[in-house]
Amino acid sequence: MRPEENDDVKVRVLTLEAFADTIVPGEKRFPGDRAVAGAASGPGAVAAGAVELIETPAAGLSQGLDWYVTTLNERAREHAAREGLSLDPALPGFVALPFDDRVALVQTLTAPGHPEKELWISLALFSNMAFDTAAHMHTLDAIAAGHPGLAAMNLAAPDSDGLWRFPEYSYGRPLARRHPGTTASGSPA
Repeated sequence: MRPEENDDVKVRVLTLEAFADTIVPGEKRFPGDRAVAGAASGPGAVAAGAVELIETPAAGLSQGLDWYVTTLNERAREHAAREGLSLDPALPGFVALPFDDRVALVQTLTAPGHPEKELWISLALFSNMAFDTAAHMHTLDAIAAGHPGLAAMNLAAPDSDGLWRFPEYSYGRPLARRHPGTTASGSPA
């Protein structure tokens, strides 16, 4: 890997982490953490694997991530200029923004009528999805690893055979009779 490729990867990861942290904030991972602003206690989207999910080809964003990173950092520098902010030149523009300004910029980018709105909302949805569902992991693996989003929601662990069964109906009664062809695993015949 050429040194500039390593720098490009660092900029990409830091920028995507800062964006994800703006959507689902968490606590800093270490004292000098610049991507995670520390705007909330406990783990947020970054700790939940947002960048891993966003970079997964199945998410459909991976081919355009260079555009997202470049454009987000350009929009951050434009925002800083409008607001009279001085950004640390050693950091990507979005990472260098104070947290409240990150939020303000994301609100602008996702506002009704913004020409890029759908693109930024897609990126935001995947940040949420990483925290809420651990979509980049098998659910059993995520639970075993103590995935922060699933833990925060108190997702029930499955039975010892890896299947979820709910002995009590959520409405207090069955909604329908079991089909006679249903297999022991609950699958239709």
